[in-house]
Amino acid sequence: MEAKTCISTKKRIDNDIGSVSFMCPSCGKFEIVRSSFARKNAMKYTCPNCGFTGPN
Repeated sequence: MEAKTCISTKKRIDNDIGSVSFMCPSCGKFEIVRSSFARKNAMKYTCPNCGFTGPN
């Protein structure tokens, strides 16, 4: 199993309390992984499948 990496910071999220992973809210075909740091700082991310950008 491959370790999950934050889409915004490119850092692994092993044991990162507050990190999340979810399917893209626009296309639903790509798993978005966000670290707690990226979430707290509202760092932008872009889905490589459809180009959706968040957080809004």
